[in-house]
Amino acid sequence: MNDKFNMHIKLKAYTTSSEEMTRILDPLDINIPPAYQIEVFAYGLDAPGSMIFSRNGDLYVADTGLTSNAPKVLRMVDDHFDIIADNFNAPINGISYMDGDIYVSHKGRITVLRENGTRQDIISGLPCNGDNGLSNVAFGPDGKIYFSIGTSTNSGVVGNDNAWVFDHPLLHDDMPFDFMVRGQNFITPNMLINNQERVSTGAFSSYGIQNSPYEVKKGVMKASGCILRANRDGTDLEPVAWGFRNPLQMSFNREYQLFLSNRSYDVRGSRPIANASDEFYQVIPGLWYGWPDYAAGEPVTLPKFRPEGGVQPEFLLAGHPNVPPMPFATFPPHSTITGFDFDYTNLYGAYGDIFITEFGSYGSITQGQSAPFVGIGHRISKIDRINRQISTFINNKSGLPAFPNDGGGLGRPVDLIFGPDNYMYILDMGINRLISPNRFIPNTGVIWRVRPV
Repeated sequence: MNDKFNMHIKLKAYTTSSEEMTRILDPLDINIPPAYQIEVFAYGLDAPGSMIFSRNGDLYVADTGLTSNAPKVLRMVDDHFDIIADNFNAPINGISYMDGDIYVSHKGRITVLRENGTRQDIISGLPCNGDNGLSNVAFGPDGKIYFSIGTSTNSGVVGNDNAWVFDHPLLHDDMPFDFMVRGQNFITPNMLINNQERVSTGAFSSYGIQNSPYEVKKGVMKASGCILRANRDGTDLEPVAWGFRNPLQMSFNREYQLFLSNRSYDVRGSRPIANASDEFYQVIPGLWYGWPDYAAGEPVTLPKFRPEGGVQPEFLLAGHPNVPPMPFATFPPHSTITGFDFDYTNLYGAYGDIFITEFGSYGSITQGQSAPFVGIGHRISKIDRINRQISTFINNKSGLPAFPNDGGGLGRPVDLIFGPDNYMYILDMGINRLISPNRFIPNTGVIWRVRPV
């Protein structure tokens, strides 16, 4: 699996239709600062989504299940990966490690793999049947676990972009406290009866259920778009902060500050919102962060958020709990910032700088012309912790992900950690077919390693 020279490795893979594909791995196709080298550390993974090192240096990887619908947790042993646990709900959204235990975030629940070999679901019944799922688990200085739940919809309204309505017709978004909506309703063809009539749907309501003017909605504990915390055994669940659309990863730094990567709105559905930046937040407990009425600290009523040829978004909420905080840093729309880690090695930048993976656009869920392979995302960026400036640390020489032009560089970088050897490890979920930017090809996932020369 490891290759001393890491040059021009060819991976054979097959799509679900048995079409043969090849992924080439060639570090020479990657731009990297002169003081560093990048190499293939491991390959042949099936849509991996996150990775961790244990206290004794073992490497664990989560297979999301996106290619097999059989997610699992793997441990690297010598030059291969062994399955240590499976039978999770697809997908696994993150794994985390603390005191010998592995916390697995998968659809609707959090499961702990105990050091003694036992397994326990500590939190279940989380609302993950919509658009977005859970983040990883982060461990707070208060001894509690922190995690976040993504929203069920793009911008607060269940619409014809939500195919999950057929299986979950009552699902909608919620908030953790009582709130009031202004009462708009959005009319669409009724997809439940072959678009043969029109249906009217209100914000934070099930498909086809209207809102009344200034209707009060009841809050729920397991709310979407919300950060929650609990004891290590899952008890005493409580909200921390809310108003995030798709929080993908969370982590505390050494100063016990909580940071979060958040993927913002798409131009789709009954309430499309354009030009919304991806957001990297330092989270302050007790605050609302803007979804569904703000993007990166700005109201969506600004002209910049109006889709081309579309309708200007209006506020859904009749009142806002607070002025949403500005992000710590923002990224271009559809960068899809995902995994990140803090550099305390003094080998890659200033102490505490943040390195983050940019997965790139999904493309196919954006109205109008799709551009999943343009020159945003598909790279590793660095956030200066002092001035908050973003710079590209690693990207492909082509400016594109590897697969459109059969390049040998990064495909879909999804996670990044610094290992016990102080080297940077980058998890690459794999490659897609050009016509299916959301479907991953088995056997094409890679772990890259970056080290000083």
